[in-house]
Amino acid sequence: MIEFKRIFSNVFGGWFQLKRCFPKPLLTEIGDAIGAGEAKHIGEVRFAIESRLSFAEVLAGVNSRGRAEQIFAQQGVWDTEHNSGILFYLLLSEHRIEIVADRGVSRYVEQARWDAICQRMCSQFALGNWREGSLAGIAEAHEILGEYLSDPNVPNPNELPNKPIIL
Repeated sequence: MIEFKRIFSNVFGGWFQLKRCFPKPLLTEIGDAIGAGEAKHIGEVRFAIESRLSFAEVLAGVNSRGRAEQIFAQQGVWDTEHNSGILFYLLLSEHRIEIVADRGVSRYVEQARWDAICQRMCSQFALGNWREGSLAGIAEAHEILGEYLSDPNVPNPNELPNKPIIL
């Protein structure tokens, strides 16, 4: 079944929000928060923002979770020594947030914990608190990763870029 609301929101919405919601200083702050948190554990965090899906993607049934998994693979978030990558994926046009965790993280952390972070971020974003929602979500993810992936005896190189991905 064709979802006209999804088509409408992706064709006409989202594209103009990106720079307003995520100006360059905030993107820099997000990258810095990712780097600072990663220094405390062997997890790797990526943060991707997409303004909207294409008309063809919506017609093909691509949803935010499927797109997040696609970006996870394309960006090589899975390609870390300890399989410890996670991806925050924001789809502005549909007001959706997904967190995809690699198998080295998923063995310790249930998806429900990531989904709870997404819900809190959505609540902040609905109030227009883009900075607060993003940074709080990243901080919470670092806390979780620190619970399970902190070992001072394991080398901790920065395996993935910290800079947010704009799609």
